Amino acid sequence: MSIRIGSGSGWWGDRISPAEQSAREGRLDFLCFETMAEATISTAQVRARADASFPGYDTYLEDRMAAVLPHCVKNGTKIISNQGWINPVGAAQKVREMLDEMGCSHWKVAAITGAQVTDAVSSAGGTILETGADMTILGDSIISAEAYLGSDAIVEALRDGADVVITGRVADPSLFLAAMIYAFHWSLGDVTRLAQGSAIGHLLECGAQLTGGYFADPGVKDIPEPWNLGFPIAEVAEDGTAVFSKIAGTGGLLNRETVLEQMFYEVHDPANYITPDVVVDFTTAVIEEIEPDRIRVSGVSGKPTTDSYKVSIGAREGFIGEDMFFYAGPGARQKAELAKIILRERFKIVGLKAEDVRMDILGVDAIHGAATPALSCEPYEVAVRVAARCLEKVEALKVGREVDGMAVSGIASTGKRVPFQERVREVIGIWSTLVDKDRVTAKVQYF
Repeated sequence: MSIRIGSGSGWWGDRISPAEQSAREGRLDFLCFETMAEATISTAQVRARADASFPGYDTYLEDRMAAVLPHCVKNGTKIISNQGWINPVGAAQKVREMLDEMGCSHWKVAAITGAQVTDAVSSAGGTILETGADMTILGDSIISAEAYLGSDAIVEALRDGADVVITGRVADPSLFLAAMIYAFHWSLGDVTRLAQGSAIGHLLECGAQLTGGYFADPGVKDIPEPWNLGFPIAEVAEDGTAVFSKIAGTGGLLNRETVLEQMFYEVHDPANYITPDVVVDFTTAVIEEIEPDRIRVSGVSGKPTTDSYKVSIGAREGFIGEDMFFYAGPGARQKAELAKIILRERFKIVGLKAEDVRMDILGVDAIHGAATPALSCEPYEVAVRVAARCLEKVEALKVGREVDGMAVSGIASTGKRVPFQERVREVIGIWSTLVDKDRVTAKVQYF
């Protein structure tokens, strides 16, 4: 027995057409969407506070479901997705509405809640993993805290007949592992199969990164048709081995190198990759190219899971004021350097109170800063990005005001954008801690 699991997205802004193609042609048993980054929920909380009309779930939920639901219903493909963000119930209700409009009242939708643990984290104390500091230093700046749930509640929903499962914060590999536990009736004590399933999920979670996306490097790592990347599909056997492929005729590349790059993506310790379900050891993995664009992965081992969940915390850290202006032609860089001096002096005049100020010349030193090697030639055009992080919004607003002044109170040939958009944004710091699993309860609701 084997099952076919497809990746529907690697992040919130991912392309939709490859997921639609996989749903239509991939002969999938499961299609999984991963649309969350570490900052997603905190950003969603900020938007919800500012905009009462924001539903709190993935802004592309309807577009994605409209593209894949007709094919998934026709082919009997179950959907597992973390597009619920801070409102999985609302997302599930929207999918229910869409299915009813399609005449598919027989399809069952489930929402997984319980990931939001702000109160539990605030009362439990603990340590900030990044710094070792006590959680109390965050005080009342915390706006959200979400535990990375595991596969158990998703499995429960599937066993209760759910065809679509919508979650909030869940560990990325767990979305995929749940399908395997459900289909193969794996024991939660079988760490080898759970580890292999989590490794499969980890390889699928970032979508086209496994099939050449983010891999291509012109002249170094060329791939065919990078504009037509196919999303990966895993054919998983009951013993936890898997063969990865993509839809025939799609662009991209699937080989040992693309698999290795994704295998160690966001993995600090390859021998101890901690998930809510199991601790994965990638160092024992066997990766075999069995034919072009078909890779078998086996041999992954594991250890029992820990007693805690990782928690992602969003905390208010003030505001960033940001703007940009431009120079082109001979002397562009020299003008940009003088403009930076002018702005620093003007910030002193207006008494800017900032925790940090950055002025970068895009195309010269914006990425590597002081480590940038000397230029072999002068750039013909540059952009100057100015940003300041301030505790108060009124201070952050000073950045745009002073940059506006550069239009006629600056130097020759300053190119300025019309300020058509908000130039101040709230800063949400992302921190991590651990919480005992017995303090977190995942719940399933059906629609």
